[in-house]
Amino acid sequence: MNSVSVTRSIGAPPDDVRDAIGDVEAFMRAAGFDQVTVEDRTVRVANRVGIATIELTLELVDAPDAVLAYEQREGIFDEMRTAYRLDAGGDGTDVKATTAFELDVAVVGAVLDSTIIERQRRTELAAQLDWLEDRVSR
Repeated sequence: MNSVSVTRSIGAPPDDVRDAIGDVEAFMRAAGFDQVTVEDRTVRVANRVGIATIELTLELVDAPDAVLAYEQREGIFDEMRTAYRLDAGGDGTDVKATTAFELDVAVVGAVLDSTIIERQRRTELAAQLDWLEDRVSR
């Protein structure tokens, strides 16, 4: 299983950060996806990566230690789960975003590999934390 994590200290209280992440559609759009649709606990995203377009259907899941977590239900991965965790820091909130994934080699083949996916996912998570910082920092 591959894993990508991005951590950021944000100068805002945990409740403000939690509320901003709770705006799931805006938070997912901040990743830079080409398309985002949120309906109840289902999130659909599409993004162009290299020469391929990746479309995923995600389901929001309960995770006691995460403010937001979702798993892929349809897409290119055998398994994929992302979780966002908050810890109160000295001057704000530490946010850690982690995606763990296993590629479906039959689907992905020679077009994409885990290195490309890791690089892309790191960029998406960092963009979400940039947006979060802009939205809640004082």
